[in-house]
Amino acid sequence: MADKPHINLVFIGHVDHGKSTTVGRMLYELGEVTEQTMKKYKDEAEKLGKSTFEYAWVMDELKDERERGVTIDIAHKKFQTDKNYFTIIDAPGHRDFVKNMITGTSQADAAVLVCSVKDGIQPQTKEHAFLSKTLGVQQLIISLNKMDQVNYGEAEYNKVKDELTKLLTSIGYKADQIPFVPTSAYGGDNLTKKSENMSWYKGPTLLEALNTLTAPEKPVGKALRVPVQDLYTITGVGSVPVGRVETGVLKSGMKIIFMPSGAIGEVKTVEMHHEVLPQAEPGDNVGFNVRGIGKKDAKRGDVAGPVDNPPTVAEEFTAQIVVLQHPSAITVGYTPVLHVHTAQVACTFIELVKKIDPKTGGVLQEKPEFLQTGDVAVVRLKPTKLLVIEPAKDFPQLGRFAIRDMGQTVAAGMVLEVKKKQM
Repeated sequence: MADKPHINLVFIGHVDHGKSTTVGRMLYELGEVTEQTMKKYKDEAEKLGKSTFEYAWVMDELKDERERGVTIDIAHKKFQTDKNYFTIIDAPGHRDFVKNMITGTSQADAAVLVCSVKDGIQPQTKEHAFLSKTLGVQQLIISLNKMDQVNYGEAEYNKVKDELTKLLTSIGYKADQIPFVPTSAYGGDNLTKKSENMSWYKGPTLLEALNTLTAPEKPVGKALRVPVQDLYTITGVGSVPVGRVETGVLKSGMKIIFMPSGAIGEVKTVEMHHEVLPQAEPGDNVGFNVRGIGKKDAKRGDVAGPVDNPPTVAEEFTAQIVVLQHPSAITVGYTPVLHVHTAQVACTFIELVKKIDPKTGGVLQEKPEFLQTGDVAVVRLKPTKLLVIEPAKDFPQLGRFAIRDMGQTVAAGMVLEVKKKQM
């Protein structure tokens, strides 16, 4: 069987609108969660007087296991349809969603926005929709959930659909190209099977809508970028850097340059899983034997690229950040550690350019004195040592970063422009 296209999917929306129940019920109907597991959740839920929560627990149970450090059976997080193979990026908390999305640990290719027909658009509905657009999620599906609570009424559905259409259009989505599906996640209406309760609805089920999503194309046409994870020196072979090809194609015989070291070498062989390949493409984790490279010439955090289009070393750069959690405030002069691709480099905030309204994208304040938890802002940063970083629009994988301090992620961001360092 040919490999199905792989899509990273995130479920977003306001806190009680039924995201977890939608995911849990979907996984159950697609056979990813067993009958007995489901029965166990149902019994527990009824004991606690929460008889509609069992599907939500499919995801919550995973969260508990995560917090206790128990490894999770990966099947829960993946599912397939006859067309596509999906990985669910679990984004239960608002901050987790922002962090996962911006740091690119799991870049969502598509999002399902869950909105309760009973409650309509809520603050997080707006914010998640805006963030999805800002963070480059092009494909969206809308699940208008809890239809059972409005007696499956078409008028109620149309009212919220119209409000959402206005909202999505205002932030730059083409609402006429987005599927809107009326669902009851708890009742299983229109998730994988057409609902008998809504004969007025002629569109796709949620499952059919998911089948219309397309996997992103591999960025093979872009310049090569391979962040180095490790460098092995093998006797009789030489230096073998290991890393994941993010963009472009790595081929034997290519002349490549490592930045920021500036070392140049020729690729002798490319290997993956102990097998020599003629070339490696985006997403491939490879080792590549490079002639002319010594062990001081490349290390974790360096990036390999073609000699005629070397990775960019930044003098300084401008980025849009979201402050996820900071005990006090971020001011000019603050120097936390930036995690970007495989590099970790301390960077200094040299200018707070402007604060942005996350609901509209408009400017809230020019040149703010400080930034606090929840703020979205444009800032200028200066690395304290040599760092390869690229604008997110050119190389998303090398333009998204997390800012860590005091053992936690304090902010996440994406690079807007880079001022090149003259090497």
